[in-house]
Amino acid sequence: MEDLGNYRKSYEKSELLENTIPEDPMNLFQRWFFETKEQGGVDEVNAMTVATIGLDGFPKSRVVLLKQYTEEGFIFYTNYNSEKGKAIIENPNVCLSFFWHAMERQVIIKGIAERTQKNVSDNYFDSRPEGSKLGAIVSNQSEVIASRAILEDKLKQLESDFEGKEIPRPDYWGGFLVRPLSVEFWQGRANRLHDRIRYQLEEDFSWTIDRLAP
Repeated sequence: MEDLGNYRKSYEKSELLENTIPEDPMNLFQRWFFETKEQGGVDEVNAMTVATIGLDGFPKSRVVLLKQYTEEGFIFYTNYNSEKGKAIIENPNVCLSFFWHAMERQVIIKGIAERTQKNVSDNYFDSRPEGSKLGAIVSNQSEVIASRAILEDKLKQLESDFEGKEIPRPDYWGGFLVRPLSVEFWQGRANRLHDRIRYQLEEDFSWTIDRLAP
């Protein structure tokens, strides 16, 4: 076994101060997203961890790709019949998190997920490569399978069946929109005195901004 006690890093790249932030967390998220994209060093800026409470009562986290963010919230796509999809439908309270190590930044979003409108899912599905469309049909996501060969054989069959044809979006595949209730921005600082700024949504849809101790 390896002792990781000496794995340490000093965070000194930036700061997060109240006099430099907007009143709306979505504007700050957009700023950080583009700064991370421009800075480089992060292969997939839109990679995020989605945490849910499963049907078995246990929390589970997995990395998925954010596909859109708007004033309403954050959108990603999945199989509604997957373990993740069933968990969200049963308990829509979810947590999203981004860790942009090259920028020494983290964003944690608590919110409520809902299915996107069908036309939103249709439009995104139509934009996907054909292989990805067929992959969504081939895989009964999260189900036990006997071998990978089953998937590959099914894909070959579907490639033949849909050759030269439009591939429709399955009803069980689509988007979730996560409407944020709380958004926390974390900026690494020296001596572990990190900056933590939390936005919380109020009943009148304004945002309360608080600084949290690191």
